Amino acid sequence: MPVSPKITKNVAIPPNVQVKLKDTTLFVKGPKGTLSRTFSHPRISVKISKENVVIRSLMPKRKENALVGTWEAHISNMFKGVTKGYRYTMKVVYSHFPVKTILKGDEFIVENFLGESHPRKAKVVGNTKVEIKGDTITLMGINLEEVSQTCANIELATKIRNYDPRVFQDGIYMVEKGIIEEAGD
Repeated sequence: MPVSPKITKNVAIPPNVQVKLKDTTLFVKGPKGTLSRTFSHPRISVKISKENVVIRSLMPKRKENALVGTWEAHISNMFKGVTKGYRYTMKVVYSHFPVKTILKGDEFIVENFLGESHPRKAKVVGNTKVEIKGDTITLMGINLEEVSQTCANIELATKIRNYDPRVFQDGIYMVEKGIIEEAGD
């Protein structure tokens, strides 16, 4: 497969967003907050033009070619996070024992899961906000990776072992994810 001489990706900077590059760390500030991320690779450069963030690699190999696209997605997610934010909705499902969910600091605690005497715990990552209303749990934040990792931690904490999953379908499952829409707030 022939190697392309260079690859360039442009990510448009939305209005009301300020972008600053210090060494290899990109700082993005918007109406919802501030995010930063380090983009460091010897063969890939990140620069800020007037209206775009430019990711460029000269003489990329297959790995650098893929990494340019990955960085483009990360920067785009940062822009969406600081302008709109992310929301994941989870549902508590139980048929055998009523489950109680509480939040203590940065720990999400699930009590009485399958009648167990010891509570199951999941870590809330970063600045993710957790709202518990009955059997609906809403996770919100500006950093997509923190919100999605918190969701995964909660799902994994209620994973069923040593039971038939066709009979015991109890757990906490993600039912909806996406960007926070302005009309819904």
